[in-house]
Amino acid sequence: MGSANQTHCGYLASDLTPEEISEEVYLQESLVWPGPPHKGIPFQQSSDPKHSFFVIINSKTVFQIGDILEVLVHMHDFLGHPKQHGGDFLLARIHSPELKAGAAGKVVDHQNGFYSVYFSLLWPGEVHISIILVHPSEAVQVLKRLREERPDRVYFKSLFRSGYLSETTVCNLCLPLHQPLCNYSDPHTGEPWFCYKPKLLSCDTRIDHAKGGYQKHILVGKEILFFQSDVNIKIPISPSGAGYVVVKVPVKQDLPEPVKSIHAETAKYSPSGFYFQDMWMSAAQILKRFNDTSSITKCLKGKVIYLFGDSTVRQWFEYLNAFVPDLKEFNLGNPRQVGPFLAVDSEHNIMLKYRCHGPPIRFSTVAASELRYIANELEGIKGGKNTVVAITIWSHFSTFPVEVYIRRLRNIRRAVLRLLDRSPDTLIVIKTANLQALDPEVSLYNSDWFSLQLDILLRRMFQGLDVVLVDAWEMTLAHSLPHALHPPLIIVKNQIDMFLSHICPDSPN
Repeated sequence: MGSANQTHCGYLASDLTPEEISEEVYLQESLVWPGPPHKGIPFQQSSDPKHSFFVIINSKTVFQIGDILEVLVHMHDFLGHPKQHGGDFLLARIHSPELKAGAAGKVVDHQNGFYSVYFSLLWPGEVHISIILVHPSEAVQVLKRLREERPDRVYFKSLFRSGYLSETTVCNLCLPLHQPLCNYSDPHTGEPWFCYKPKLLSCDTRIDHAKGGYQKHILVGKEILFFQSDVNIKIPISPSGAGYVVVKVPVKQDLPEPVKSIHAETAKYSPSGFYFQDMWMSAAQILKRFNDTSSITKCLKGKVIYLFGDSTVRQWFEYLNAFVPDLKEFNLGNPRQVGPFLAVDSEHNIMLKYRCHGPPIRFSTVAASELRYIANELEGIKGGKNTVVAITIWSHFSTFPVEVYIRRLRNIRRAVLRLLDRSPDTLIVIKTANLQALDPEVSLYNSDWFSLQLDILLRRMFQGLDVVLVDAWEMTLAHSLPHALHPPLIIVKNQIDMFLSHICPDSPN
């Protein structure tokens, strides 16, 4: 099988068409992230949020709804010296706590230590500015290295059993060739997956798939200093001067509802939506509010809803299953984290299904017979006007080179296009990545920077297709609640309102 220092990586052996190669180049270019001019920058010369600051650079003291607010962020290091390069990962939002209002901002890296941040002002009142350093540029360089060099930093395992004999071996997309491999690559999509062959059992005795754990001690030298809670992971940057502006309603314009529209001239810096009184206001459509079980039941009557992906779309199943009493979940005997799940309202002819995506799913034990790829599941759906498919797939790909994620999305996209070709009135909903809580350890495996990179790919690969996007990224960024891998109920409720508004656009509000 080769020498011990050789590694077999299934994703490196994929055959791409010239069109796919061209697309991959375009996608990789969209992920380019500036960084330090050289490696080995000492910690004291890395970005320090406490020494950094932002200033409001618009000259006016009173703004109107529809104006663009521009903020300039100036990064400094721990010695107080101005940074001379870019690459810091910043998040920005505006908010009015008393109105429960919030919106995301657009960050532009000038690659010289300065960052411009643009906000569309969308509601009246005192609007506060929040800039957060998620990671310094020096940390992002470490994350880049880990993504390329350590795709094994989360490892998996499978149990093999025959009669009374059982063995457990390590599995992954990349495995060093120091013993024979079992090839579990999917015959239809070509998605690669491998396990070490048990010493005594055959490859066809695999029983399950599970997350094995996280590789430790993957940082080298003093890289650990770039990942410190309360120092340089998700730390706010303070203003130099005022940290808020006052926004007024333009003369001869009624008070917005809360905002009638996002002005055309602000489109360049417009978010996908914003919160007002804790309700998400989409820039693309008027959302309905499904605040009682009868409105949800009426919307879903006669529908079959498929939810595919990770635990953040499983939240949708859990929300609907708990909120609609007529939906009765069948006890299929599956683990609560894993599924699959099925709930039915026979009186109103509603069927709700959830199934997790295939490897590298990081759940606890999943039966091998339940490992399914989303693309293959889509091939088995007839589709039609009463069929709704929601997909989210991102978090479990954060430890792999982006080629792995591109391949997975490409297979899903092909299946989506075939489904829409045979049943054009099928509704396809794609939910994006969301922000989450970070500490030094989580940052190395599930950083928001990894999620952002995958989110960019997801949006670009489905751009122009007849699918609906639920922007979970901005919905978590714009809200006041702390970031969490599984967003709080109020955010999930707003996601569900958007989801149902696409299913039932004509429902009364």
